[in-house]
Amino acid sequence: MNDELTASPHDRELVTQLLGREPNGAFAVVVRETDGTPSVIKNAPFLADGTPMPTLYWLCSPETLIAVSRLEAAGGVNQAEADVDPTELENAHRLYQAERDAYIPLDHVGPRPSGGVAGTRIGVKCLHAHYAWHLAGGDDPVGRWVADRIAIEI
Repeated sequence: MNDELTASPHDRELVTQLLGREPNGAFAVVVRETDGTPSVIKNAPFLADGTPMPTLYWLCSPETLIAVSRLEAAGGVNQAEADVDPTELENAHRLYQAERDAYIPLDHVGPRPSGGVAGTRIGVKCLHAHYAWHLAGGDDPVGRWVADRIAIEI
């Protein structure tokens, strides 16, 4: 496994507490709150048992999760898909997939994660995944859309 995706024991403990469960694969904390608490993790493309993991970036900040969940519950997925330029979104999916796939060994045999953000190739599936990538520095139009709408809440 790539050392870049190896969390320290302390970060593993913190993320376990935030998620309410032990993470199922390798990861690294890539965004932190101002107090140092993990906010976004970057996952390996496979879980410990070899299951493909399409979601490279994952939110783990409880406050941010709640804010994004409220936006989703209010119809945010459909609204984001309607508001965001489809070509820009398609590009984002390709970039995300390429970034995740760069962690897969060239000689890998067997099932692989597929799709772009949250494992989809087209449209919007999960505002949380888009926003996590945006917070981690990804060029994600949906992540920017989310940021514009939850900035007041968090």
